[in-house]
Amino acid sequence: SRFLRSIAEGRIVGQRCPGCGKVYVPPRGACAACGLPTEEEVEVADRGTVTTFCIVNVPFYGQKLKIPYVSATILLDGADIGLMHLIQECDAHEVHMGMRVEAVWAGPGERGPTLESIRYFRPSGEPDAPFESYREYV
Repeated sequence: SRFLRSIAEGRIVGQRCPGCGKVYVPPRGACAACGLPTEEEVEVADRGTVTTFCIVNVPFYGQKLKIPYVSATILLDGADIGLMHLIQECDAHEVHMGMRVEAVWAGPGERGPTLESIRYFRPSGEPDAPFESYREYV
């Protein structure tokens, strides 16, 4: 798909609904609200805001990450649907709603058509986003 090819290129793309204007990342082919086909491709930022998160404390078979670790929904700048990914480079208990984060990409020669090309997200150092800016996405 175009979405995964763009990830391999170090870009994140979504599709905009021609009715309501929502940008879906990853693209879904049709707007869930309007039912219209989403064909306009839109590039979004590789930084965004943590809207919800889960601190994983329970080990499981085949686990590769040291616990505790954080899985979060990140509302990328320019998108209207959150993307699930890992948050690292900070203590799990420091992650919070409104935290601004940025993608840490695999090197250009290591990327492929998979979300694993984004290794994880880390705190960007920007001030927290105000709750009003993401309240509809919680």
